[in-house]
Amino acid sequence: MILKQLMRKRIFREEIIKLIYQDIFSGEINFEEIPSEISQTFFDLREKYQDLDLIISTNLNNWTIDRLNYVDLAIIRYATYEIKYLKTPYQVAINEALEITKIYSNLDDDLAKKFNNRLLENIRIYLEKHSD
Repeated sequence: MILKQLMRKRIFREEIIKLIYQDIFSGEINFEEIPSEISQTFFDLREKYQDLDLIISTNLNNWTIDRLNYVDLAIIRYATYEIKYLKTPYQVAINEALEITKIYSNLDDDLAKKFNNRLLENIRIYLEKHSD
């Protein structure tokens, strides 16, 4: 039962990340075929892009947000959203983001996973210092 719930949550995360990616890439999304829970979460998240991107940009070292590939940007945006707005425990949000990175972004060298892990850890520390 717990494994089934975790898998549903992973699929939910992946679907949101795919929507963020589509939004970054083309902005053309057909919401008619998307479950309302997913679309509502996406709409809420999209309203917070500016805040999320500021947090991400602040925590990049020797890198700029426009240099992130779209897949990694989508993954990092959602993980940051989960930590800051959904109050998902950072260990869960970061672990899930890294698992999704391994599926969609990582090449055989683990560089994307390592980069995202470092960035998310910086974001975690930043959010702990600047929490509401």
